[in-house]
Amino acid sequence: MTEIVRRHAENHDQRLLDSRGPTDWVHTDPWRVMRIQAEFIDGFDALADLGPAVAIFGSSRAAADHPMAVAAERLGGDLARAGLTVITGGGPGIMAAANKGALEAGGTSVGLGIEVPHEQGLNPYVNLGINFRYFFVRKVCFVKSSQGFIVFPGGLGTFDELFEALTLVQTKKVTRFPIVLFGSSYWQGLLDWAEHTVLAEGFISEADLSLVTVTDDVDEAVATLRAAL
Repeated sequence: MTEIVRRHAENHDQRLLDSRGPTDWVHTDPWRVMRIQAEFIDGFDALADLGPAVAIFGSSRAAADHPMAVAAERLGGDLARAGLTVITGGGPGIMAAANKGALEAGGTSVGLGIEVPHEQGLNPYVNLGINFRYFFVRKVCFVKSSQGFIVFPGGLGTFDELFEALTLVQTKKVTRFPIVLFGSSYWQGLLDWAEHTVLAEGFISEADLSLVTVTDDVDEAVATLRAAL
């Protein structure tokens, strides 16, 4: 496995964003900017030659035998056999399942990890891995390196990635960027709220509701991504 790993006890995002604490950290901000710049360079360089890639998001808490993890493993394998690189957050659960499927199919299995207290490094199914200090650097690398997202059921981190992608597509910061929501029963409540509350209030347009494809079928998810490339 090719892996760029940084292991630090401190939480770099917290140190950057927290306005409380000793004022000596204020005077180190210029040096921190250089560290951020270096992290961008490392990420861009490591991911430069991936070719067509799909990012898969989903819960780190799903057991290996959870139906969504089983589907993610199959999806990772099918994407790899279709010549697409699979990128995940590199953690356990659905991410590990997708990486496992891609790796066992002989594909490139990428993990973009992040230092957070409750996770212990990259899963063993990653053959190209990077651990990031900063969430925002990691997010840029996800979008820059992927030609589409497949979003499985998950928690706050999954929602964060989903809504960021939707915002980038809506504002045309990225183009031809399919977003697939996998698991219709999980996502239906969110879609109903978007239509009957957010749209009804006039806060989004009808076109915004068409930015996602919802499916329970692995073949449809793969076909949706391939059609957009």
